[in-house]
Amino acid sequence: MCARVMLAEDDRRQAEALRRYLTAEGHEATVVHDGEEALRAARQQTFDLLLLDVMLPGLDGMQVCRILRQESDVLMLMLTARSSEDDLLRGLDVGADDYMTKPFSPRELVARVRTLLRRVPATARHPPVLRVGRLTVDEPRHTVTAGGVPVDCTAGEFAILAAMIRQPGRVFTRGQLLEHTRGIDRESTGRTIDVHVMNLRRKIEANPRRPRQLLTVYGVGYKLTAGTP
Repeated sequence: MCARVMLAEDDRRQAEALRRYLTAEGHEATVVHDGEEALRAARQQTFDLLLLDVMLPGLDGMQVCRILRQESDVLMLMLTARSSEDDLLRGLDVGADDYMTKPFSPRELVARVRTLLRRVPATARHPPVLRVGRLTVDEPRHTVTAGGVPVDCTAGEFAILAAMIRQPGRVFTRGQLLEHTRGIDRESTGRTIDVHVMNLRRKIEANPRRPRQLLTVYGVGYKLTAGTP
């Protein structure tokens, strides 16, 4: 069963050994070495499975898992040197599908990957194209259209739009939207979110000064709706 796998492991020798085994199994393996790089890659590419070392530099594997679980149903396997029950339960609590305790052999990991991938048919691993009103977001292809017209979005704009279109009508605070841009905009602030929203309105609204889809909820944040006729 061939799959697209991201391996986030800061030990470069171990990462290369695991990459070779995954590739020999027929998988397409992408290797990253820190948490922010893992977050960025997972948002910019489509993977069937993420292998996350808990002790990543920067954002650790638990943080990466927690953030991505809010955005995606992608399979995630935690790789941890911590063997206590509390640590393992914490990994499952933040959204991991399974965990492996180090040390393990590459063959053990490949076998676990095979087992995990069997749980979810290939046809069900990728999110469908999402539509709200005249707006369409295709996450696997990283494309946006408004009224059938392609929209060119920055990575930060796309992350915000993708998060909001998954839950139309939900009000997102600036802090919640910052979580979705973390690892993309390194110096993000609440003001950065406001700028992204302003730019998105210019791109997706017929009249940016009178938005009908990307609305402000004063004193709280923003929400995405189907719009009004």
